[in-house]
Amino acid sequence: MIHPEPSRTTASGERRLSGAIMLGVPIALILVTFLFWYQTWFGRRLSNSELRQYLQDTSIPHKTQHALTQVATEILRHNQAVVGVYPQVVALAGNKEAGLRSMAAWVMGQDNTSAEFHQALLKLVSDADPMVRWNAALALARFGDAAGDTQLRQMLVPYELRSPYAGTVTFSVKATDSVKSQSVVARVEGQGPEPEEIRSPLSGQVVRLPPSNGTTVAAGDLVAVISPDDQQLWEALQALYLVGSSDDLETIDHLARPTAGTSSRVREQAALTEKAIRKRAAIPVEPSKVESEKSKIESSKANSP
Repeated sequence: MIHPEPSRTTASGERRLSGAIMLGVPIALILVTFLFWYQTWFGRRLSNSELRQYLQDTSIPHKTQHALTQVATEILRHNQAVVGVYPQVVALAGNKEAGLRSMAAWVMGQDNTSAEFHQALLKLVSDADPMVRWNAALALARFGDAAGDTQLRQMLVPYELRSPYAGTVTFSVKATDSVKSQSVVARVEGQGPEPEEIRSPLSGQVVRLPPSNGTTVAAGDLVAVISPDDQQLWEALQALYLVGSSDDLETIDHLARPTAGTSSRVREQAALTEKAIRKRAAIPVEPSKVESEKSKIESSKANSP
């Protein structure tokens, strides 16, 4: 079969169409990327209707997180209108997702005048998830409430990560590795079709892995010990500065010493927190000890880069 030659007009039109398509594809990709970024960027201010919608509908977690971030921002701006969504924030404190409960606890700590927030936090300090408990304890300290004192003290010591599952354990990290919150530390192959993941609830450094790869573990067995990072230590010490008791002094004193891996910021806050607790409890501090700690802090500052 003989095909007719395309006319010059047809060929020219096809070239223009082809050029338009070639130019349109990258523009469309850029537009899609921008719209995705704009919709997920937490800096974008939500309208009142979006704010209420995202606090109510938790099917897309990052949108709910965006809304919670904006609530915290409005609280810090002293915008009284945001009080209208407080019941929705309290409702999120009972959400099945630990991440949303934890973030709700953080938000509630921004307004230490709210009685409904205070009551909700008192429940969260006994939550099953450690990060929820810790955020609730930090928030309660802003209310001047020491109900989370035990949790604050636990934030200062290495965390024992236990397996929720029974089976054969395989590690994704080794001792001395740094981990982020929600990093996979190990996987356990049991009865299910896929291995179950064990994640670290905190950021820090792996200091011990009691079992070895291929070991069979039972539910509840210790699989890793993780030392908290500086940020967690510093935040807990700041909270204990406000509500700590004499029961916390032994743990705090350990952090005030110039041990390896402890930053000067943490040591300085530990010394300040210890002093505040002793003053509240009317426990005298030996002058020699005060001068010793002060000297250590100053020496650390002088030697820091």
